[in-house]
Amino acid sequence: MIGIIGAMEEEVEALKEAMEIRKTEEVAGMVFCEGVLCGKDAVVVRSGIGKVNAGICAQILVDHFDVDMLINTGIAGSLDARIDIGDMVISTDAVHHDMDATIFGDPAGQVPRMDTLAFPADGVLVEKAKAANEKANPEIRTFTGRVASGDQFISSAEAKERIVSMFHPLCTEMEGAGIAQAAYLNKVSYVIIRAISDKADNSAVMDYPEFERQAITHSVRLMKELMTLL
Repeated sequence: MIGIIGAMEEEVEALKEAMEIRKTEEVAGMVFCEGVLCGKDAVVVRSGIGKVNAGICAQILVDHFDVDMLINTGIAGSLDARIDIGDMVISTDAVHHDMDATIFGDPAGQVPRMDTLAFPADGVLVEKAKAANEKANPEIRTFTGRVASGDQFISSAEAKERIVSMFHPLCTEMEGAGIAQAAYLNKVSYVIIRAISDKADNSAVMDYPEFERQAITHSVRLMKELMTLL
């Protein structure tokens, strides 16, 4: 069973419209739609914003729906000059940029008493997601690398420079590492897929409603193509 966690309501709705829904269930205020998407058994849900919501959502998918694969889609701010608005980033791993227990001797970003700083994504799943985007959305570029997550909207140059210098990620957002940590602890595979919405510095070259429309179109196309590869 594949668990698909979306960030945008319109994106989740588009995926649900493409599904043959067998059952809808509300758990912890989240609506889980179970059924068949492009020939694969899947559960589609919107987690809500932030790492706690995302982690709770991932755990429910594992415990309640017995998923063995987690795919998280949504938007993110670019932290790499090469990556422009509209491009797609696929995680190789994920890190909490706002975790700081350095006073106890842990490196910044590492959850105390855990054996890793960053949570590695499933390499095969990463490659399949990359191939799916290149086929489904040839007009945009695909990047693979680290995703940094925190319960903060990053817009200042200072915050951006700190995250880049400490963790060297491609983008920043607010859910991925929560899902990645849940996947790591439960020993299930995961990947984070992010459409770039901004440069994490308050700049914009496209009005947001237009970007959101394009990002949803690209994400849904990617997901449909990825389902055929799984």
